[in-house]
Amino acid sequence: MNLVNLQDVSLAYGPLVLLDKVSLGVDEGDRIGVVGRNGGGKSTLISVLSALTEPDSGRVVHNRGLRVGFLHQRDTFPDTTVGEFVLGERAEHEWAGDARIRDLLRGLLSGWDLDTSMADLSGGERRRTGLARLLVDDHDLIVLDEPTNHLDIEGIAWLAQHLNARSEALVVVTHDRWFLDAVTTRTWEVGRGAVERYEGGYAAYVLAKAERDRQAAAAEERRQNLMRKELAWLRRGAPARTSKPKFRIEAANQLIEDEPPARDSVELVRFASSRLGKTVVDLKDVTVAVPDRVLLDHLTWQLGPGDRVGLVGVNGAGKSTLLKILAEEREPDSGHVRTGRTVKLAHLSQNVAELDPAARPLQTVMEVREHITIGKRDYTASQMLERFGFRGERQWTPVGELSGGERRRLQLLRLLMDEPNVLLLDEPTNDLDIETLTELEDLLDGWPGSLVLVSHDRYFLERVTDRVLALMGDGGLAFLPGGVDEYLERRALRAGEATVPLGASETAAEPEAKAPAVSAADRRAAQKEMQRVERRMDRVSKRESELHELMAAAADDYTRLAELDAEVKALAAEREQLEQTWLEQAERVDD
Repeated sequence: MNLVNLQDVSLAYGPLVLLDKVSLGVDEGDRIGVVGRNGGGKSTLISVLSALTEPDSGRVVHNRGLRVGFLHQRDTFPDTTVGEFVLGERAEHEWAGDARIRDLLRGLLSGWDLDTSMADLSGGERRRTGLARLLVDDHDLIVLDEPTNHLDIEGIAWLAQHLNARSEALVVVTHDRWFLDAVTTRTWEVGRGAVERYEGGYAAYVLAKAERDRQAAAAEERRQNLMRKELAWLRRGAPARTSKPKFRIEAANQLIEDEPPARDSVELVRFASSRLGKTVVDLKDVTVAVPDRVLLDHLTWQLGPGDRVGLVGVNGAGKSTLLKILAEEREPDSGHVRTGRTVKLAHLSQNVAELDPAARPLQTVMEVREHITIGKRDYTASQMLERFGFRGERQWTPVGELSGGERRRLQLLRLLMDEPNVLLLDEPTNDLDIETLTELEDLLDGWPGSLVLVSHDRYFLERVTDRVLALMGDGGLAFLPGGVDEYLERRALRAGEATVPLGASETAAEPEAKAPAVSAADRRAAQKEMQRVERRMDRVSKRESELHELMAAAADDYTRLAELDAEVKALAAEREQLEQTWLEQAERVDD
């Protein structure tokens, strides 16, 4: 059954036309992702769709009695308690006896006091309460504008699972590509007043758009190459993703059969080694504590040349603190930090310094450098600004008139223009649209250096890094061979399935028989063994890189090639054994 229809809808703000005679509809069971550049009209489209904004012309027709739940990017909140705001006038026995509401409170407000005043909450906490309030009720159509903002990786995974279990139609605007693939089956691309429709989630949208551009031969060559590279990642990327794309495998294979991998890791490591030397940043026996807990407990870890590391953990686990330690912006309470002499480090924090509001974007970038070389290509400051979404006159718009997202982009570009060889990025994807994200990924593909990334954007994290490490709250840094999926599994095991939510009066179930608990001494021994294995795996990785270089140099010496190949195979077998040992010790730590 049809729920909403837009018929020849147009809407403009001054000379800027956001919707130009757009006709489309939403049916029961539809799950639609809305993508497009910032300022292109995504939020305007869903506001018109929900009858919150009147179009200049055309008709918006809602099914009789349609119940629409709408999550705004910015909501106003009453002066009341969390419980009253989220649960309304429901009695405790009513909401505590509702399994769906209990799951909502666990997923979004776990550990909260429902009597807390809304006035005492941060912006991110208020965002969670707004989402919880919306999802508590039943709707025919749920419309969400950037629902993953202020959610960590666990929260985003929970929200995807929750929405997939609901029967309502869904329209969602988000830059989180993993989330789009997880919850949507259709995609609307908004831009230049039009809405292009595609079947499937983000992965299918990438293929369909690449095919459409190729067949029409109308898109610019660089844009096509970006799409092909993005598609190559989707097909060759993380193993967990390979079963998700719902498009024709034959068509995808034809499109990318001549496309090289997104990154030539061997070449990049070789460049990084020559620019950085053997030592990048070494942490030895580092401890950092805050008043209520220890963030890093006698941590020993080495960031090597060419390492591309993704760092995950719950909010407050110490991710930003670790970046500050690496950048020598904060002294550890004990231990040592050694930085290589050739290191030129750049740190993008969540709170970047403000630029002169009267300055122009092109001027601010040229102050840093007028040209930059990334990989084998040279770019001018103007070309780089264009890649980051500053086209034409936008390069001369005063900084004070830019949006928060545009200023974030400008700060990131200035950072890259200084040509650092070590990048520490703390939530770099905040306020970036998908097109800008793919541009940034393409730049980082050819950037030779060491990278540590903290991000709740799971797609971006998997796309630009080669290893995932986690701060699990025990003061250590855990290597996760299974990536983000393994992190979520380990977090779920720690949290347990029988947590009583927010004041709900439930009778505890009888505990199941368990194996004897691992002693504290055995746990410490397991952690030490895990650290030993991680150090050995780092050495194995470096040796494998060296062997690949030696094999390239000995291309005509078949005897030498055979010797090197035998060593590569031996190292691969050792790596597999090390990963197995690490997983066994991790189970002991988690018991």
